[in-house]
Amino acid sequence: MSFQPSCAALASSAARTFASPTPSARKARFFALTPLALCFAQAAMAQQAAAPPVDPTSNANVTAPQLQEVRINASTEKDMGFAPVEAQTAGKAPMRRLETPQSVSVVTREQMESRQIVNVQQALQTVAGVSPVNFGRRGFDDINIRGFRSTESILVDGLVQSPGMWAKLQPYGYERFEVLKGSASVLYGQVQPGGIVNAVSKRPKKDALNEVGVEVGSFGQRTLQADVNKPLSESGKTALRINAQVSNADDPTQFVYRKDRWFAPSLSIDLGAQTDLVLFATYSRSEWMRQQGITPYGTLLPNRNGTLSRTMFTGDPAFGVYDVESTTLGYALEHKVSDAMTFRQNVRYETEKGTGNFVSNQALQANQRLQNRQASRQYMDYDLLATDTSMLTRFEALGAKHQIVTGLDVRSGHSLLASRTCRIGALDLFAPVYGMQAVCPTALTSDAPAKLSVAGLYAQDQIKFGQGWTALVGLRRDWSTNDTDNRVANTQTRQKDSATTLSAGLVYEFKPGWAAYGSYGESFLPQSGLTFAGSPFVPETGKQWEAGVKYESPNGQLTGALAVFDLVRENVTTADLANTGFSVQTGQQRARGLEVELGADMKNGWKLTSAYTYTQSKVTRDNNAAIVGLPLNLTPRHTLTAWATYKLPQYQRITLGMGGRYVSEQIGSYPFTLPSYVVADASISYAGDNYRVTAGVKNVFNKAYYDGAINANVVSPALPRSFNLGVTYFF
Repeated sequence: MSFQPSCAALASSAARTFASPTPSARKARFFALTPLALCFAQAAMAQQAAAPPVDPTSNANVTAPQLQEVRINASTEKDMGFAPVEAQTAGKAPMRRLETPQSVSVVTREQMESRQIVNVQQALQTVAGVSPVNFGRRGFDDINIRGFRSTESILVDGLVQSPGMWAKLQPYGYERFEVLKGSASVLYGQVQPGGIVNAVSKRPKKDALNEVGVEVGSFGQRTLQADVNKPLSESGKTALRINAQVSNADDPTQFVYRKDRWFAPSLSIDLGAQTDLVLFATYSRSEWMRQQGITPYGTLLPNRNGTLSRTMFTGDPAFGVYDVESTTLGYALEHKVSDAMTFRQNVRYETEKGTGNFVSNQALQANQRLQNRQASRQYMDYDLLATDTSMLTRFEALGAKHQIVTGLDVRSGHSLLASRTCRIGALDLFAPVYGMQAVCPTALTSDAPAKLSVAGLYAQDQIKFGQGWTALVGLRRDWSTNDTDNRVANTQTRQKDSATTLSAGLVYEFKPGWAAYGSYGESFLPQSGLTFAGSPFVPETGKQWEAGVKYESPNGQLTGALAVFDLVRENVTTADLANTGFSVQTGQQRARGLEVELGADMKNGWKLTSAYTYTQSKVTRDNNAAIVGLPLNLTPRHTLTAWATYKLPQYQRITLGMGGRYVSEQIGSYPFTLPSYVVADASISYAGDNYRVTAGVKNVFNKAYYDGAINANVVSPALPRSFNLGVTYFF
């Protein structure tokens, strides 16, 4: 087939185009993918249009076998149960978790519904290695994985979001969340070292699905949501799916609230049995008053003036709120070139605009009564075009079975996060008066729009050989350019980075359902900023070694995994002792640990998901000698979580849910320790012929605890006991 060399040449040319610094090359970046896509499309058409083979014995045409129908993200339709055996994030293709030499956890739609989760943090509470970090209900999805911040490594359908966006996903719109732990740059490029979260969207299905639901709960929660899937053709391959949600909620903290409006249509188009095309879009609008905690003095630590209420608002409602609007538009294309080869292309364009007004806590005054504060007005305008074009190929050679994914992913976007830093009076914590006037400068305090261009070529091969052996080997080359125009300092900078990352792992299924594995992975993440000498920062890097054992019962009712890992983060910025106000990249941090996960879908009515995590983290190198050897902030040594449902044998329509989590104390460089806590949750649901009613309570025993801290001046009180009642009608 003559098209293969030309495709390879085009891929190589595309890589050179993205790496080239010339203006003409930069203009060509968006078009580099087009000939590559056309090349594969022509190959597909050539494959279909080729003359049928001739039987040499009869000189007659032989009818070609009918190719099986392609379904984009087919594995995501397996969204039920507590013991999923398959995931696609580790290989950009469906893979058995048992044959994956890396920890990957799955939170299914059924798990989310049984626990009545309302945000990503709640959804991931049952995942080993994910820390219950909380920076207050500030309105964003904050995630730590294996001791390191992973907030900017939340992907949607395998595509990275713009790293500075005020992202908050609506869990109702996703079939499941997959968590790939540890360094994952080979397939996903610029990500943080602890791991990634991949949100898999609801997409059109062959069969009709219609539901509408309403939920009410504590603190003014009111939610109306709908999920409608309508086949538009006899085959069901042309189908329309619409997800929508409207939600209003108050908060235990005075003045704090949130309003969300979210709409997500998607359309699959029948282009034949070998081709899938899904067009999708989302629109969301959110308004909220930011809650980001309270001083530790008078809560966790003594205050000579007395004890403070955990629900006190330390901001000022008169200063304003967050108001953010975002949109996405894109498509997912798969074409089965042959039984052994599938071409895929995912494209998403996203925008986000908004303003954010908040008042933050500074140091408490010496009298421990007056809280110094700072007010900020932020202006955000982001856009990002993300594409991932790949070929999935399966073949046998030299006695081994290969599943290779090769591809080119490209991102290009603009970002602007300007701000005004304003003055506002101190708040008397024991006699608060709100409505203080803030004094803001006429000129912007920060104003530095940037343009980012990223390209990465990658290849990963899953190799099955011998009796029960599976290897996974990957290699990637990345280039990025970030142009920044600092309008305040009147300076323009260009930062260019490149990196080569690799990963390798080996799995041995030593008896049916039991496998042992080991793996190594790398990550990199460019950093903005300059040293005192004017040199741009180099990318942070991560390196991880991992080994473990996995289990999958023959009937798929029970899954388990045990993993040990050693993860090192290099090139961490730390204070430049010779030049005040500047930083150098001589810091190093390390996390080691053990994770255990168990999932069960038992025939006796029980379903269970549980996890235990042991994490030993510390700062191994830093110019601040006082923190060297200390654990990383917000990383508990032990966490234990479990959630189970039980369908009553005498009353099959009734399902009970129960569970909880234990988090040990969190010690770091802050002048306080977050105490350990145990929290219990429960639910009960009734399934009628065409409806479901679910009632739940979180924090059953109304435990008062703190599950995070923004900095040394602020701790984050967790939510008290809350109730929720939901009714879903199916039609």
